[in-house]
Amino acid sequence: MSFTFTRRHVTAAVAAVALLVPLTACGSDDSKDTSGAQATESGTGTPKANLTVLAASSLTDVFKQAGAAYEKAHPGTKITFSFAGSQELAAQVEQGAPADALVTADTKTMDGLGSDTGTPSIIAKNRLVIATGEGNPEKIDELKDLADTKLKVVLAAPEVPVGRYSKKILDAQKITVKPVSQEPNVRAVLSKVELGEADAGLVYKTDAATAPDKVDAVEIPDAQNAIASYPAATLKTSKNSAAAEAFVKWLSTPEAQKIFQDAGFQKP
Repeated sequence: MSFTFTRRHVTAAVAAVALLVPLTACGSDDSKDTSGAQATESGTGTPKANLTVLAASSLTDVFKQAGAAYEKAHPGTKITFSFAGSQELAAQVEQGAPADALVTADTKTMDGLGSDTGTPSIIAKNRLVIATGEGNPEKIDELKDLADTKLKVVLAAPEVPVGRYSKKILDAQKITVKPVSQEPNVRAVLSKVELGEADAGLVYKTDAATAPDKVDAVEIPDAQNAIASYPAATLKTSKNSAAAEAFVKWLSTPEAQKIFQDAGFQKP
């Protein structure tokens, strides 16, 4: 398999667009008192704050649900999510982007930011599937089918966690795939398949599940698959450290875990 997308290219691109990354806000009320100190939720002891959480693209749908649930249970706290490929998020952290917590789709990216984060904890796991057009018109049944040069296969770039997992499982099966494009995150891979611009792509199981009317998911046997782990950590530059820590800890609670598992994520 030939990959030409490099971390230098990704970082350069991020540097140019970091300020343009859209934020999805669950709320917008100011949560600090006039003295600038963090206020506290009445009777709970949990600090109130407006939190910004950098999160892997594959968490887009589930985190919108989780954020709403957290805000409901913690009045006065508002969470804004910024979703992108984990490598893009890492570049933003390295460039000092203002944020309070980080959740990546692999431990390698998080480990590389050890001097910038608190101690990470795994909050969920995921696995890969082959995404095809609805009805699987090309009759793709297994990984080796992706080697067919007549197929338009799209993959994530190898610097992206899902791209790295994809390369790992294809290399392990000695399958050579020549992708028509290499995308910056898993949602971009899924979009190509949804729009019919690709016949197939490797994505997380949970991403394929977000578009059941547009794509089919071909399961990959456990022996040929890879497991993605999602670590979450606070950022040392956070101005809302106590509130950020409370949110990160909440992600491992039964309430949050039910949201993840209902969305198809595996237990950590």
